[in-house]
Amino acid sequence: MKRVFIHGLGQSSSVWEETISQLNENEDILLPDLSDLIQDKEVNYENLYAAFSDFCSRSDEPVDLCGLSLGAVLALNYAIDYPDKVNSLVLIAAQYKMTKGLLRVQNFIFSFMPDSMFKSAGFKKSDFIQLCKTMSELDFSNSVKNISCPVLIVYGEKDSANKKASLELNVILENSELKRVSGSGHEVNVDAPEKLAVLLNDFYDRGIK
Repeated sequence: MKRVFIHGLGQSSSVWEETISQLNENEDILLPDLSDLIQDKEVNYENLYAAFSDFCSRSDEPVDLCGLSLGAVLALNYAIDYPDKVNSLVLIAAQYKMTKGLLRVQNFIFSFMPDSMFKSAGFKKSDFIQLCKTMSELDFSNSVKNISCPVLIVYGEKDSANKKASLELNVILENSELKRVSGSGHEVNVDAPEKLAVLLNDFYDRGIK
């Protein structure tokens, strides 16, 4: 069973390394860099999701998806569109209905940051801003309830911006469980990789294969 770990906006695939090193099973793991998936194409959500879908659909068997923030949105979107291709979901700091105010604040902050701060993620500053703009209309409220695979929902104790959506998803998704990571902010894979690994090992070892 292949497991796909999808990083968030502003991250690269390397942020998962410490967590993955502590998993009980860390073979057959795929770590796509989102900037590589969309290389030579206009950076918007539609193109990124299409490239991500193609990447996941190359697997001959259902995959386990684990995504943070933007990665969680992509994983959630794919599970809605291709339920037979997803064995399990781990959604970290996930939103299922984009908060336009939050995206505007995020883009406002991006606009004052130097271009050099975006290079490690493989995108230009203008790409970040454009991607966020094209995500503003995303709303999975009517379709997310159709997901039936096992779902682990995770949020950081200090991540107030995503706590509400995590709690709501836990109510909407019947086959889900909710975990809060103490001491962590938004980037749980960076702030608390050891704690995240414990949660993933427990989730996967309980027969989510």
